[in-house]
Amino acid sequence: MSTSTNGNGVLSASRPTEVAKLDRVVIRFAGDSGDGMQLTGDRFTSEAAAFGNDLATLPNFPAEIRAPQGTIPGVSSFQVHFADYDILTPGDRPDVLVVMNPAALKANLRDVPNGGTIIVNTDEFTKRNLTKVGYDSDPLEDDTLSAFQVHRVAMSTLTQGALEGTGLGKKDAERCKNMFALGLLSWMYHRPTEGTEAFLREKFAKKPDIAEANILAFRAGWNYGETTESFATTYEVAPAKLDKGTYRQITGNTALAYGIVAAGQRAGLPVLLGTYPITPASDILHELSRHKNFGVLTFQAEDEIAGIGAALGASYGGALGVTSTSGPGVALKSETIGLGVMLELPLVVIDVQRGGPSTGLPTKTEQADLLQAMFGRNSESPLPVIAPQSPGDCFAAAIEAVRIALKYRTPVMILSDGANANGSEPWLIPNVEDLPDLSVEFASEPNAADGSGEFWPYVRDPETLARAWAVPGTPGLEHRIGGLEKQDGKGNISYDPDNHDHMVRLRQAKIDGVDVPDLEVDDPSGEARVLALGWGSTFGPIGAAARRVRKQGMPIAQAHLRHLNPFPKNLGEVLARYDKVVVPEMNLGQLALLLRAKYLVDVHSYTKVAGLPFKAEELQHVFTDIIEGALTR
Repeated sequence: MSTSTNGNGVLSASRPTEVAKLDRVVIRFAGDSGDGMQLTGDRFTSEAAAFGNDLATLPNFPAEIRAPQGTIPGVSSFQVHFADYDILTPGDRPDVLVVMNPAALKANLRDVPNGGTIIVNTDEFTKRNLTKVGYDSDPLEDDTLSAFQVHRVAMSTLTQGALEGTGLGKKDAERCKNMFALGLLSWMYHRPTEGTEAFLREKFAKKPDIAEANILAFRAGWNYGETTESFATTYEVAPAKLDKGTYRQITGNTALAYGIVAAGQRAGLPVLLGTYPITPASDILHELSRHKNFGVLTFQAEDEIAGIGAALGASYGGALGVTSTSGPGVALKSETIGLGVMLELPLVVIDVQRGGPSTGLPTKTEQADLLQAMFGRNSESPLPVIAPQSPGDCFAAAIEAVRIALKYRTPVMILSDGANANGSEPWLIPNVEDLPDLSVEFASEPNAADGSGEFWPYVRDPETLARAWAVPGTPGLEHRIGGLEKQDGKGNISYDPDNHDHMVRLRQAKIDGVDVPDLEVDDPSGEARVLALGWGSTFGPIGAAARRVRKQGMPIAQAHLRHLNPFPKNLGEVLARYDKVVVPEMNLGQLALLLRAKYLVDVHSYTKVAGLPFKAEELQHVFTDIIEGALTR
């Protein structure tokens, strides 16, 4: 049968198939960590974004560079949820599961709902591979998969057949089977193809034979879907109706990097990222290193301490100092963060949280660094804490962190997490003119209160309590500074008890006085007696669960905290407005602990520390139970 390409870059099938229109689909690609599932999922996501769907993704991969082949710990997966309306999560359960081997099937089968579609690479279901993951019999031959729609596809064999004559060896040819799977799924869901082919040619520009092999495999997968009788139905998911503007697909780490670049431009300051690579924050370094043309300098130090030392030194020199890390790195950086608090210099500390303690779960998400961010330094060392709620929101969080750091002369910590960092969504590219003006006035003349003509580094702005920021080398502004306690105003070393008490309280008052917007509450009916309150990447699951609960006819209010220190000024009033407050967190209740201590509210804490995000379904049940309990009081 012949094929042709239409104007959208979609190969057009000549075999008639039934076309089912859907409003949303969740697809999960799963295979060995060397099977290219992350690339496959990312490419499918990119085409969904280009097509105009709203989407959210959840990459899930081992921490090892090459985990044991064919084992459950070595399974890598990528889940994408795309729809014709605004969605909030990567989806609870995959409607379609594509598995490349028995380990991928066993690791993911429990998540597939009855009636779901499973596409299996049958070539890997050998006796040896089945035994390796504990299957006593072949699940493709017994009744293990009787509740699902199963499509058996010999992907490895078909890929090798498509690449005969290319000169590639059997091993290299078989590596292209992920592109065969991508081609098949692209056919099933009417995805554009030209973008993927262009991507492959660019990615393998130095190896054109590999590029063409992957393209041939991709086309073979598409053609298999068109010619086989196994797939009688294809599916269409229309573009979503999003706000007008220019969109791009973005991950949280990329958005943080772009936010830092934009903030540097709006502040008129050079940017220095002093950092040390650590999962899942390393992509911030990778992205910022590409933007030297915007006055961004990246320094990969020999360790975490040297990285933040360089960043703080840059801030002392009049630049915007930034450092990025994860929880273990924050522990190492804590002394220098405390020095930043003492020096009262702007510094942005990005913590992309992961499972712990210690090195813990490097590639899995968690949000258990909140108390570390609040109190993880010696003595009284307060600093503002900000948490983005989604991948795209990381851009705005970075801008806000820089605004506060520059205005109040303080380190600011951004608490992202693995779900935000590696997940992606469509992001409306803002107009630069709409971003806040972050320009800074450096000290330019002596300011001594006694008229001595000296420069005192701790003379403060009466409104913000921010001290003067003097660039070293400015004539007449010579001063001494360091980690020991300062004399108020002059900045000389002081061991006076009353002065120390005064300075500690001043630094705390400065953070308490940071201007943050009031907490907004989503309560459509105005009749809710239960409030679901979250922070960070729980925004999507909480919002999706609240939608489901409201569809059941139950009122529920939802609010999400961006500013965790200081809290919004109206937070206490908001909490007092509701009979019950439930706080879902990917930790053992850290925000709940802070809320109970500060506001004396009996918060209902619902926690999860599995290295995976909440499912909307599980939070729906939690909210329903709490609402029913509140309504029967």
